[in-house]
Amino acid sequence: MTTATAMAEALARGEVTSAQLVADTIERARQPDSAAVMITVTGERAGYQAEASDRRRLRRNPRSWLDGVPIACKDVFDMQGTVTTCGSASHLHDVSAAVDSHLIRRAHDSGLVTVGKTNLSEFAFSGLGINLCFGTPANPVDPELVPGGSSSGSAVAVARGIVPLAVGTDTSGSVRVPAAYCGIVGYRASPGRYGPHDFAPLSATLDSVGVFAMTVDDIIELDRVLAPARNDSRLLPPRFIVPAGEWTEDTESAIAADLAHAIAELRSAGADIRVRELPALAAAQELMDRDGTIVGAEAFRLHGHRLDSTMPIEPATRRRLESNMHTFDSIAPVYAAMSGLRAEFAAELGDATLLCPTVRHAPPRLADLRSDPAHYDSANASTLRTTMVLSYLGTCGISLPATGSGSLPATGLLLSRPLGHDSALLAHASWTQPIIAGRAAAPRGESARHG
Repeated sequence: MTTATAMAEALARGEVTSAQLVADTIERARQPDSAAVMITVTGERAGYQAEASDRRRLRRNPRSWLDGVPIACKDVFDMQGTVTTCGSASHLHDVSAAVDSHLIRRAHDSGLVTVGKTNLSEFAFSGLGINLCFGTPANPVDPELVPGGSSSGSAVAVARGIVPLAVGTDTSGSVRVPAAYCGIVGYRASPGRYGPHDFAPLSATLDSVGVFAMTVDDIIELDRVLAPARNDSRLLPPRFIVPAGEWTEDTESAIAADLAHAIAELRSAGADIRVRELPALAAAQELMDRDGTIVGAEAFRLHGHRLDSTMPIEPATRRRLESNMHTFDSIAPVYAAMSGLRAEFAAELGDATLLCPTVRHAPPRLADLRSDPAHYDSANASTLRTTMVLSYLGTCGISLPATGSGSLPATGLLLSRPLGHDSALLAHASWTQPIIAGRAAAPRGESARHG
């Protein structure tokens, strides 16, 4: 059972207990080859939660459809009794958290079993997923390649089958990118969809929560548990807009082939797909290229003091902070234009969903990045270029595995909608995933288990 839906169905039928699922999960999480995936394994806590879930099942009183299903969270969320490391050696000896973060409490209150906290790029400040302190999680598709970041551990935990669901955060692409590089589904929710952002920040303006799973439908199940009901339009088949310009033209040939394959399959299934320029998207990219990024400016404001401190930080983190020392001197126009550009972008999309590659190139090789700092930094910037501008424009987004050319180890197809249009995005992604995977899409309805 590799999906949350399969586990929930087995629990509902009494074929397995949460205690059994969680024991298997903990065993996988404690294997030597999982050491770089999980920073903390909360076996005792998870055991208590699983036993409580099983008692609720016996009373026929589960807290939700996913009651008893294991989940892991990125180590920027507080979990009572554990240190929140943010992936950095500088936090190794911090005081343990006194209470759970809001999202972890919400998951617990819904019956999900939190089995531990996952690895990440230091301070969540990189799209590559490399970590020198805790180790770099091995990309399950090809261990010679980066796993993508910053939520690398959460992505790999799902891709390797340690857990069916894992929570990350996404500021510039930190869920969407590792999902693409690891060949799974990664969803960036609209900021605030799952409550207050009381996790360790990188950029308070652009941070958001994200979720990894093997299928869109698993993410929809978790969204039903964690988010209030929404009433977005769910027109199916969806309309798509493919952006003309660098987002689809400045890509490796195999990435372009995957996009072309997806477009052909979706059109055959009845989708209306138009390729056209989006002036707001182009204006946002031009603005950031000229004046800098909000993420860079706010990350320096938060962590810049570390440059003159004895606290250990990774060389790549130091380089990124140093490169943003003066971003606040130029960033004011980027802040000023954000609200207007978001409104223009939403108007340009209308009821359509943006469709483009998640990343424009294949995952870089770890060995190449370790031997060349300049290549490391340029690869980080290019990896995040598409997702970063879409975060600035406020989009929710979901990366689906792209399987057209077969010549790349893993790549992603990114669907994006304006801020707050999450339910429509998830419906469109649920329709899209089986089609680009070569399976017929079935209409999605409310099942009896949801009343």
